[in-house]
Amino acid sequence: MTAAPGAVLVSGGTYGIGRAISLRLARGGWPVLAFGLEARQPSSVAENAIPSLLAEAAAEGLPLAAIEADVSEEADVARAADAALARFGAIGAVVHSAAIGPLGTVLDTPPALWDRIHAVNLKGAYLLARAALPHLVSRGGGAIILIGSGAGWGKPNMAAYAASKGGLFALAAALAYDHFHQRVRVNTVVPGGGGIVSGMSLGRVGGDPARLGRGAPGSAAGRPVRGEDVAEAVAFLLSPAAETISGTILDVGCFAHQGGPIPPAPSAQGASP
Repeated sequence: MTAAPGAVLVSGGTYGIGRAISLRLARGGWPVLAFGLEARQPSSVAENAIPSLLAEAAAEGLPLAAIEADVSEEADVARAADAALARFGAIGAVVHSAAIGPLGTVLDTPPALWDRIHAVNLKGAYLLARAALPHLVSRGGGAIILIGSGAGWGKPNMAAYAASKGGLFALAAALAYDHFHQRVRVNTVVPGGGGIVSGMSLGRVGGDPARLGRGAPGSAAGRPVRGEDVAEAVAFLLSPAAETISGTILDVGCFAHQGGPIPPAPSAQGASP
């Protein structure tokens, strides 16, 4: 595989889906600077993830570095970009995977929590793009990928999270328009189907994987989507094979706009011959 030029910054790249993305890209030859927070965030079980990620990368000899940084803080994002430049010499792409997603309606979501969700999920994407774009433009192009959610089209009991993810769809489209002629490709990848294991999804069920995905359709593969499935979509969108693709939303494991509902699987007794 021909590696993309420059390093890929991956926010939330130390745990869950982001970790799978970081490892997949590094295994494919992309230099990766993953960053995230080591302390648990609201409605998440992710913590202390950097040592194990670095150990796995070192064991495989991967071009992967990881630091602790908060994507909602401009200074931290700048520090992550500086770390990528110091280690790998250039920045060629960014992936915004960091997210928090406490459940709740507007009535039971305190303003401080609303602000924190938007700071990580939406403002973080803005800060990451803002830090990376000068490097991408100066190199003659690059790629920005935002990890979205079907909640961005509106789902019950997810008011703040849904609003932040809906904002990502609009932000990605605006970025794609604004930087089209600078050859910066901007796309959104949506994990779909339910039952996806991540720090956020586990946090919503008290850390019990057995409670994930009950009644969820999963994917056409007959199983829930894995972080590795999302990582493969990201790798494709960063590759030369996707050099004409920008302004798209790629749903991994479900339908565009999370359509449905998917009917339950037929029982063996009632199935058609």
